[in-house]
Amino acid sequence: MNNELKKLADYISTQMDNLVISTEVAHGELTIVARADKIVQFLTFLRDDLECQCQTLVDVCGVDYPERAKRFDVVYHLLSYTKNHRLRVKIETDAQTPVDSVVSVYNSANWFEREAWDMYGILFNNHPDLRRILTDYGFQGHPLRKDFPLTGFVEVRYSEEEERVVYEPVELRQDFRSFDFMSPWEGTDYKLPGDEKADAEEGAN
Repeated sequence: MNNELKKLADYISTQMDNLVISTEVAHGELTIVARADKIVQFLTFLRDDLECQCQTLVDVCGVDYPERAKRFDVVYHLLSYTKNHRLRVKIETDAQTPVDSVVSVYNSANWFEREAWDMYGILFNNHPDLRRILTDYGFQGHPLRKDFPLTGFVEVRYSEEEERVVYEPVELRQDFRSFDFMSPWEGTDYKLPGDEKADAEEGAN
């Protein structure tokens, strides 16, 4: 399987040399890093070429690397029923630079790109309806970014008094961000509820 994928990677690199940045075969999968500004042309080739025939776009998702200048990877998962292989295509972008929508190549990209926008804030040029899909329309921020707070900014609840959904600032009784990362098997410097019982039993013995 790996040999077939390597041959496919070499073929794609030869045919699309100016669009392919790198290829890698690992764990039985082919990953291609492509030029972001040519993603529509590249995916059209993978769909229509007789050696590739990637008829189906399975998913479009984002990955956040906040330490990079281009912090986001946009990842396209493609499937060929005819050739029985899967391809992963990656491109890089930042929070300000839009990526061309591939809805014109794969209709299924519509909701996938909306999800990437909603969760990561990745912008897509020429998308027919780029709006939130998983969070509320008034939601602030993008929840899957690494710098998004664990608790969010607001909480949503139904108010019996007002008979509607209300938004309120998050108020926590404890700080979710204070962890000591100490393993309980290595021992701790503090007492947990119930420890006093064990101490009393040891004293009695």
